[in-house]
Amino acid sequence: MRSALKWAGGKKRVVGEILKVLPVKGKKRLVEPFVGGGSVFLNIDFDEYLLIDMNQDLISLFNVIKEQSSSFIKDAAFYFNGDYNNAEKYYDLRKQFNESNDSYERSLLFLYLNRHGYNGLCRYNKSGGYNVPFGRYKHPYFPQAEIEFFSKKAQRATFIQGDFETAFSQIRSDDVIYCDPPYSPINRTANFTAYAGNSFTDEDQIRLVSCAEKAKLQGVPTIISNHHVDFTRELYKNADKREFFQVQRSISPKANGRVKVKEVLALYK
Repeated sequence: MRSALKWAGGKKRVVGEILKVLPVKGKKRLVEPFVGGGSVFLNIDFDEYLLIDMNQDLISLFNVIKEQSSSFIKDAAFYFNGDYNNAEKYYDLRKQFNESNDSYERSLLFLYLNRHGYNGLCRYNKSGGYNVPFGRYKHPYFPQAEIEFFSKKAQRATFIQGDFETAFSQIRSDDVIYCDPPYSPINRTANFTAYAGNSFTDEDQIRLVSCAEKAKLQGVPTIISNHHVDFTRELYKNADKREFFQVQRSISPKANGRVKVKEVLALYK
């Protein structure tokens, strides 16, 4: 099942690669410290899920869908009737979103902005304002079936906003952890690590590996996804297993900007 959100770097297409490495035997709960659009959670079956993300709007949306899916679907559909698919309405609603303190209203508008904004981006400025431009899609898709599926599965999930260490602080022996952090950039001269208005640094990448190594000592396995570049080659050199695969990545709005890049799955077990 697809996520209800368009999400840059979503893992729907590579769930099969993850399952090849993910140690599921004897494990009842999947922990994701970077849940993102939720594609892994939606496509791998566990008894329970602990799902963390730094993005408060994302976690609020997921909790609203979990608890109020029927009213949310009815209210959200209003913004997908075609009248709101233009730049003027988009920027008005983006301003409304940025000025709102109501979590339900923000959740409705977050879905609208995600589906009408540019290329599945989720980006905030330094002041915390959502600043993704209008996407200019002919017919933005309203993901009712995806929301309904998500809501049913979310009854087995706990969603928490916080740093990834929040997830590692709550692990138990029947957990397995999958981490999809903001990727280390392919081009080290470019800053592609903007995440929920913050920057995910090399030091954060190192801190994540430290958490995985500590979880290993507790008998809890961790998988980390990332680009396979010089930095991550060194970073994951002590992993118990590393698997590599190619993914097609869009690096520009043009079709010829799609290239295959190498990714790594590092297992600490």
